[in-house]
Amino acid sequence: MKTSTRRILQIFCAVTLIFSVTNSMAQDATKHQDSPFIQDYSIKYTLADKNIRLNKVVSDRDGYIQILSSKGLLRPRNGRFLFPGTLVTDRQDRPTSDKKIAGIGIYDDQIVYVDDKAVLANAWAGKLFSRHSMPETRIFAGGKDFTFLISDGKSLNLLKDSKIIWEGALGGDIVRDIKYDSANSIFWILGKSSINVFSPDKKEIIKILEDKNLTCLTPAHGKLIAGTTDGYFEVDAKTKKQLGEVHRKMPWTDLTTVNEINGKIWFGSTLGAMMLREDGKFNYYDSKRWVPSDSIVDISKGPENSVLILASNGLAKISFDSMTLYEKAMFYEKQVRDRHIRVGFNATISGMTDGDYTSGSLENSDNDGLWTSMYLAGETFRYAVTKSKEALQNVRESLDALERLYTINPLHSGFPSRSFERAGYNKTSEPWRPTEDPEWDWKSTTSSDEAIGHIFAFGAIAELIADPQIKNQAIMLIDTLMSHIVKNDFYMIDWNGKPTRWGKWNPEYVNARPKMVGDRKINSSNIIAMLQTAYHFTKKTKYKDAAFYLMQKHGYLENLMKPMKEVGHAPAEADLLSRELSDGWNHSDDEMYFCGYWGLYRYALNDTLKSKFKAAIIDHWEIERPEKEGLWNIMTAITGTKNIDLKEAIWYLREYPLDLIDWSIDADQRKDIEKIEPNFRRQTISEVLPPDELRISRHNGNRFDMRERGGGRAEYSAGDIWLLPYWIGRYLNIISAPVRNNEGTNAILH
Repeated sequence: MKTSTRRILQIFCAVTLIFSVTNSMAQDATKHQDSPFIQDYSIKYTLADKNIRLNKVVSDRDGYIQILSSKGLLRPRNGRFLFPGTLVTDRQDRPTSDKKIAGIGIYDDQIVYVDDKAVLANAWAGKLFSRHSMPETRIFAGGKDFTFLISDGKSLNLLKDSKIIWEGALGGDIVRDIKYDSANSIFWILGKSSINVFSPDKKEIIKILEDKNLTCLTPAHGKLIAGTTDGYFEVDAKTKKQLGEVHRKMPWTDLTTVNEINGKIWFGSTLGAMMLREDGKFNYYDSKRWVPSDSIVDISKGPENSVLILASNGLAKISFDSMTLYEKAMFYEKQVRDRHIRVGFNATISGMTDGDYTSGSLENSDNDGLWTSMYLAGETFRYAVTKSKEALQNVRESLDALERLYTINPLHSGFPSRSFERAGYNKTSEPWRPTEDPEWDWKSTTSSDEAIGHIFAFGAIAELIADPQIKNQAIMLIDTLMSHIVKNDFYMIDWNGKPTRWGKWNPEYVNARPKMVGDRKINSSNIIAMLQTAYHFTKKTKYKDAAFYLMQKHGYLENLMKPMKEVGHAPAEADLLSRELSDGWNHSDDEMYFCGYWGLYRYALNDTLKSKFKAAIIDHWEIERPEKEGLWNIMTAITGTKNIDLKEAIWYLREYPLDLIDWSIDADQRKDIEKIEPNFRRQTISEVLPPDELRISRHNGNRFDMRERGGGRAEYSAGDIWLLPYWIGRYLNIISAPVRNNEGTNAILH
């Protein structure tokens, strides 16, 4: 009996251990380990003289960059992230610059030139000076043992130690480029309409194929990559036969240059640069976020793991640095504090000239309260995770700014202003109004999105920050706003004694909307979340009673539980407002929903409601999944569900660009996207593009919008866009603390 019992216990312990390990593995699968990833960003260099034609860019083993132009050799000067440098005449080595340099290239990681007399270099103690007798030479490539194949476009010479060891031509075609294939010891020669192979051993040229659309070529991975005016194709380097069809599923197919850099294939085109990924798709670098212009001339390997992209009017150095999400967060934290805080508000810089944020000014916004609430919540989660004194001070300052929204207007009714600004800086009277202090104006017409943003941030502070002063300040503000709303029959009452346009949660307004209209659902969801938050922290029964009154007497529970798939157009016979409100998916509503979900789920009045609210949140998340919106994916984890798109959330955080300037974007013209029929959700293509290939937008934007005409006139703050999803992910323990295997840090952080 004892043996049997012991055996049963052994089996039970083994099963328990297996279950425990399996459960632990399942939990680990829902937590991202924050190891370093590669973050790209661009440093640009502009060309002041538009009459100069840029031809080629190279960089040697020491990281020295030179550009061959129609006015001789140029080099980059100054330049750092967000502050473009310039291209200037290279005078560092006058004896070289004074020569009639016609061609430039790289041989054994050193810069090599060709002029009207010789192939030459300053490396190898200057001993390379291989004379030729082709004064118009401009094209060359180096082979084995300092052998060079050179051309003036018509003739070809194989040159070594100032001796011509072979002469030839393409038989009527014009030489446009030469590339050496070291793996196969051959030269590939691009003609105007042909691809040819020259064997230095056999001293013969073989024409491989003819194609009048050819533009560029490069050997790579045992193949030749050939670019055309409409895509690219591959040629087997051994058999010299074309492999498959022409590849046209790429962002742009009118190619101008191709190169293999650090194992990756890079293409330049008449509309941006592209890097071919292992999955067959492309990273796309266009617009002024990445390159000075979209007309790409040349692409080459740059210093320190960078890629040099020469455009028609300048140079871009695309840097690829190792960074953890935490390090990226610290970069953004500095960005926000350095230039995006206006009297405590999280603000946008506007009025900029061509991406120069020092030329712009902090703007006041209708949504100062909302953007600041989202930043404030993010800093609250940061403090909860790290206990950072800096984060706590950031909370203190922005909370004071939000509190002043309630006290600066002369209503003294608990009504929050939209914003405030020093007097005399607002050119229109509406909705700006004077305060009792002649130094300041306040902004009226406050909206429902400010209200839900405030309650989200105040609730997070009240729950997660133990500092008595800050905690009580947040609870007081919750009570102030919600007392105003409850006292005024679920309306926000403005200076004129009337409800603001959108500050309406009254049943008469909410239930006037047909059931398929999104405003009926969002207003119900938000007001219940707000009332629950108020009750949770104040324990005043008026808030709990009001919540049950709206849910039980006026169907607000039914409203907020309505499946998202049933939200759609109002019928033709509906009132005009309902039809206007339902002309398509409202992405600002998504932002309001998810800000409200914190209080809806976390402070639910009972477990039955909590279970229902969890289902409503997950139902909403399901319909949002195609957008791969980082904040929605992360915030859904507040319900405790393991079924979130964590991989997509990390992709969002990693792929968001460091450059948050509103450069003009026109992704609609890309040839690698699959467009779909117009629909209620306003999804335009089958799969959303990475954040760094789209316009900069807040969480209320449609991530399927393909166009932006910003022109570099504004810089957005990372405070609400990026820091909120990251820090709430850290707080919810689905993103780990940074994990580094070495002490290296990203150069851009310093």
